[in-house]
Amino acid sequence: MSRPILEVIALHPEDAIAAEAGGADRLELVTDMAADGLTPSRETFAAVRSAVDLPVRVMLRASDGFAAGDAAAVDALCRKAAALHAEGADEFVLGFLDADGLADLNAIATLVEVIGAGPGVDESRWTFHRAIDRAADRDVLRRQLAGLPGLDTYLTAGSAHGVDHGLSTLRAEAARGGAPGYEARIMVGGGLRLDHLSELRAAGITAFHIGSAARPGGWHGSVDAVAVGQWRLALDAPVPVG
Repeated sequence: MSRPILEVIALHPEDAIAAEAGGADRLELVTDMAADGLTPSRETFAAVRSAVDLPVRVMLRASDGFAAGDAAAVDALCRKAAALHAEGADEFVLGFLDADGLADLNAIATLVEVIGAGPGVDESRWTFHRAIDRAADRDVLRRQLAGLPGLDTYLTAGSAHGVDHGLSTLRAEAARGGAPGYEARIMVGGGLRLDHLSELRAAGITAFHIGSAARPGGWHGSVDAVAVGQWRLALDAPVPVG
């Protein structure tokens, strides 16, 4: 069995280099964490891509919150996505809710087409991010998105209030893995701590996402390779039994 995936939020090449040195498997590249992560520039992506060998998932999000905005806002985000894709980005993070708290399929499908997700060896892959934790109905949202090309991961804490509140939901969804709407991998993030790992791994969850946990100095500091290494060591330990 392959080792668990450790994804680390990066803001710039220095973060990326430290995350790779600490043993991360993948990066989520964003800007402006004051708004919980927005789309980075094409130039930042190119610099990060040149600095490390890790896969880089690029955030597609123009403003705080989980609404895609009007047609002009979606078009503007599509132009940014197209530029990033042209620069070589082939992994993304996105997710939008409509006024009813369900998936905004028009915005999502439009972006998925722009980033080149679809059948073939060169298809882009993407994560539906923590908008799922704000959904009016998680199960309905999953069934809405089932079958969309390229979707291979849900980033979720199981609750809008973080992993402490979402553990039972995460266990239940992991148990449904492979069912319609539950084919994509669960990646746990959002208030995730090292002491959560034993229960989550015992439930069969194999992907984990950290942001502030990789930054002892907070968001004004950079990713710390030693902090990432602690997570790598914990995830490389045997899965608890019983």
